[in-house]
Parts: sequence; C-alpha cells; structure tokens
Amino acid sequence: MKQRILDLWVKRRTLVVIVALAATSAAVYAVAHFSSRSPAVPTFQVKRGEFLDVFEIRGQLKAMKSVTITAPANAGDLQILKIATDGTQVKKGDVIVEFDPSKTQQDLAQDQSVLKSSQADIEQARAEGRLNEEVDTTAVMKAKYDVEVARLDASKSEVVSRIDGAEADLKLADAEQALRQAEEQLKSDTTVDGATIQDKKNASRKAEFDAQRAETALSAMTLKAPSDGTISLLSIWHDGGEAPFKAGERAWPGTPIAELPDPASMRIAARVDETERGRLALSQPVTLQLDAIPDRQFTGKIEHIGTIATSDFSAGWPIPRNFDLEISIDQADPRLKPGMTVQITVIVNRVPNAITIPAQASFLKSGQTVAYVWEGSAFQERAIQVERRSRDRILISSGLKPGDLVALKEPSGKN
Repeated sequence: MKQRILDLWVKRRTLVVIVALAATSAAVYAVAHFSSRSPAVPTFQVKRGEFLDVFEIRGQLKAMKSVTITAPANAGDLQILKIATDGTQVKKGDVIVEFDPSKTQQDLAQDQSVLKSSQADIEQARAEGRLNEEVDTTAVMKAKYDVEVARLDASKSEVVSRIDGAEADLKLADAEQALRQAEEQLKSDTTVDGATIQDKKNASRKAEFDAQRAETALSAMTLKAPSDGTISLLSIWHDGGEAPFKAGERAWPGTPIAELPDPASMRIAARVDETERGRLALSQPVTLQLDAIPDRQFTGKIEHIGTIATSDFSAGWPIPRNFDLEISIDQADPRLKPGMTVQITVIVNRVPNAITIPAQASFLKSGQTVAYVWEGSAFQERAIQVERRSRDRILISSGLKPGDLVALKEPSGKN
C-alpha cells in the first residue's frame, strides 16, 4: 500500500514537471514569435549615402536659329498637294511642300498670250506710224514744191498784169499755208504715233512682268529644304482651329508652313524666381527629361542667367516677375524639336555619407518632425532634426542612425 502511494506521487510529480515545461516552452515560443513579427506598414531602412540637393523647373525646347518655310508670296490660289510629315529628316533639296500648279499654269499661259498680243500691237503701231510718217512727209514735200512754184509765179509780177500778180501772191500765200499745215500734221502724227507705240510698250512690259511673276510663282509651287535638318510643321490658325497644314488644305500667300531648325542652336528656355536664381551658376550641370522622349535622359549646362527680372504673362494672375534661363544640351537626337516641354533638374549641392530618408517617412506632430522607428515589436515615435529637403528626400542631422527601420505610413499600433 505504501509502495502504491509512492508510485502515484512520483507519477503526479512527473506530470506536473511535464506540464510546467510545456507551459514554459509555449511562453518562450510566444514571446519569440511576438518579438520577431514584421511591421504591418511599409518601411525603409536608414543608411548612409549621397544626398543630392536639387530643384526642378519646367522649360521648353527652342531653336535659336531656324529657317522658316513659307508659301509663295506672289501666288493666288494655293492648295497643298503634298506636305512632309512633322519630324521628318530631310536633306538639302528634298521636297517639303508641293502646291497644285494648275491655276498658276493657266495664269502663265494667259499672261504669255497677252504678252504676244501686246508685242504684235507694238509692231502694228510702228507700221501704222511709219505709214503715216510717209504720207505726211510726202504731203510736206508736195507743199514745199507748191510754195516754190507759187513763189516763182509771184516773182513775175513786174512783167505781168497787176491782177495776175495779185493772183500769184494769193497762190503763194495759200501754198505757204498748206506747207505749214502739212508740217504741223507731220509733227502731230509723229507725236500721236509715238504715244501710241509707248502705250503698247507699257502694256507689253506689264504683260511681260505678269508672265515672269507667273513663272516665278510656278517655280515656287514646290518648296524644297534649303539645308539638312528635321522638319517642324507650324501650327497656324485656319479652318476654325490652330493646327499644322495638311494635304488638301488651302494656304494663303506668305503663310509660314514649317521650320527647319538648326540642330546646333537648340536651347532650353526656362524661367526661375529670385530665390532659386541665387543658387544657380553659369556652366552648372543639369539633367533633362523631355516629355516627348521618355526613353532617354539628357544632360546639359546653364549658358545664360537673366540679370533683370521680367513679367511672365503666361503664368496667370498675379503676374510673377522672374528671370530668364537658357540651357544647352550635351547630346544630339533627331527627335529633338522646338516646342517640346522639358523637366529640368538642377543639382545645387552634393552631401556625401549623409543619412537620408524618404519624405513620406517624416511626420509633423505637436510642432515637431518625427519618425516612427521599429523597435522589435512596435513602432516608437522619435523626434528627428531635418537639415534639408530635396524633392522626395530628407537630409537628417540627428534622431536616426543607419540600420533603423522607419515607417513610410503613420502606423496605427504605435506606442
């Protein structure tokens, strides 16, 4: 009996020990599991690296030098038959725009016909003038002969009767009068014929000018590239909207249709306010991202910084006053075209071996900036000192160390 009681006590003690060990193991496992659980919000591990102090502005690509392709100035109806595609690479002499020449050809044929007719009129007027001159000259010569005969008869007045002498004097006077009339007629006809011929010549010159103008306009129905380059079609207000011309549309004389920019003169124009201008310097490097060329990043340098602030009327109200900025591009690309918009990133300063965090890892609490640091099982609120901000990064001067895990969203289970 005693032995049986002893055995039961031993079994009970063993069971108690087993239960105690199991409870202890479960507690240790629970603590270990709880302490090693992952944060429920996105985090960022603090580390040292280079901090770039940058600011960004918007700009536009412009060609400082370009050739404007315009419709012929001395042409009438201009209908576009063919036009190069915007952004096309062309060589010198390549056709950019071709207009319908049919109306100009008709005008040229008509002007040439008028020219031939006016030249024929000149020859006819000259022939009529020569004929009139011959007739009038003959009449003058006959009148002179009659005067001489009458003067001879009048000289016989001493040997003939008084009546015959008086009659001879009258005939002489009539002959002299007829001579004066013949000479006046010759002079008058010569003047009239000369004026008629001059009028015909004037008409011929006008017809010749019109024909030459039509020939010039006909040769200008095809606009060719004066040099190698990339075609940039211009947006012009027509047909109720602003857009580049296309085949089938009509243009008016002298209309600017396209530009052929000089690739070497491509620059980026931008504007900066006074606070940012003081952080810039000539030859300062920049990075460039063109909205229309997302697959390539360009670099450049600041070439010009305005010294006088001017009003920017395109920026809305109130109208700001800021400074012009001009930036060169280091790389060439056939896709570069005037009018493209650009994101300009200026690196103002570089801080090596710096502690930085994303901007979304900082929070404003009770007038101070804090970060939430993961302390094994929960986030702990910690005050941080922000030295500088740049885009989406923050330079931290105190409050964090490399290896800290900070929350990118405000945690709900923070202590």
